[in-house]
Amino acid sequence: MGFLVIDEAARRAGVSCDREAQGALVGKAHTPVPMLFVKPLTFMNLSGQAVRALADFHKVEVGDLLVIADDVNLPLGRLRARPGGSAGGHNGFKSVAQHLGTDQFPRLRVGVGRGDDRRDLADHVLAMFDPDERPVIEEAIGRAADAIDVFAREGIAVVMNRFNAGPQELSDATDDEKDSQS
Repeated sequence: MGFLVIDEAARRAGVSCDREAQGALVGKAHTPVPMLFVKPLTFMNLSGQAVRALADFHKVEVGDLLVIADDVNLPLGRLRARPGGSAGGHNGFKSVAQHLGTDQFPRLRVGVGRGDDRRDLADHVLAMFDPDERPVIEEAIGRAADAIDVFAREGIAVVMNRFNAGPQELSDATDDEKDSQS
């Protein structure tokens, strides 16, 4: 999921993550705010190696990182941003925290749900989305790419305020705003 979001955000910025550096595919955008898009090439539970190496090389402060990952504990398509905190069982976040020496780095989780109870959870996370899930996932990818842009310009607090609601909650809030303006 993280790679899908990074690909969309990089596409919008007019770059591709095609340069290999420090164990990751990297793309660098310069406008409107300088951004480095990173897709670690290691297994997820080792992704902190590339994050740390690139943050050190490019002199990126921990608070200026936004780590993106899937989350089986969130409903399909739901976004949740946080300024830091526990890994919540996510091996990618554990690795990043270990290599940065702190769990206080901004993160954006994208809900993929738990899938069919009869299916192994690891298989669910690694599988392609079902055709009926695709519209929800495409919308979530777009909103997550929007969140990256907002994070780069305005920070994690604004991302949390704008994107932590689920798609239906956002729709309801927009309808409420329209009603109050009428």
